[in-house]
Amino acid sequence: MAETPSTMLPLGTTAPHFNLPDPNGKFVSLDDFKNGFALLVVFICNHCPYVQHIRAQFASLAKGYQSHGVGVVAINSNDVESYAEDGPEFMAEEIKQVGYTFPYLLDQNQQVAKAYRAACTPDFYLFDNETGGGLSSSGDR
Repeated sequence: MAETPSTMLPLGTTAPHFNLPDPNGKFVSLDDFKNGFALLVVFICNHCPYVQHIRAQFASLAKGYQSHGVGVVAINSNDVESYAEDGPEFMAEEIKQVGYTFPYLLDQNQQVAKAYRAACTPDFYLFDNETGGGLSSSGDR
């Protein structure tokens, strides 16, 4: 199994916009998270062994942080023709099976992953909304 390091955005970067469908076709955008004080964007997919290893703990962690006002969204940017198990019907099953309480969205053309410079799964991005300048990566305090 090949190791692919994360490339990450520079600290202070504003969160790139997204407007993506969930497995049921409902669109969710960055604007849906503007009322939270932070946003965790995570690139995942169903078939990744690293995601499979952490998914239950991640679901629990996300639920806890959501209860404290942190927005959480997961994005699947895999090519569903090459990885059929990452298609919308399987994403819907993953949501139910694991108990995700956050949107799990499909980035079929990988444009959002490219904007975030996501290189692997799981890849985590934390943005701060308390600065008043929109969601931007935290760590400069």
